[in-house]
Amino acid sequence: QLQIVASGGGLVQPGGSLRLSCAVSGFTLDRYAIGWFRQAPGKEREGVSCISSSGSTTNYDDSVKGRFTISRDNAKNMAYLQMNSLKPEDTAVYSCAAELSPAGIYCSSHLSAYDYVGQGTQVTVSS
Repeated sequence: QLQIVASGGGLVQPGGSLRLSCAVSGFTLDRYAIGWFRQAPGKEREGVSCISSSGSTTNYDDSVKGRFTISRDNAKNMAYLQMNSLKPEDTAVYSCAAELSPAGIYCSSHLSAYDYVGQGTQVTVSS
């Protein structure tokens, strides 16, 4: 059974850090690009970051550049999103998604490109 699950969210003060994890089961991650998306209340879902299946390419939304870092561990079937210097505007439900992309050098910031999307984890940045 294919499953993709994001975890690691929580309540953090402005300036704090969180590390989100994306666990995949039912398929091997090394042929899939991973994308992180978020949806804040009353707003559309937006792309935060993505990483190609090989890990050679990463992309970030301008709003998180320099603060967030995406990574992956194909051996563990895991991907991560390290979030530093968090701001109240980062508050959202964060989800991870997987796109079959064996070429290994591309990743998309558009959710429509992804084959599997997991349930999200809530991140709240507040004092």
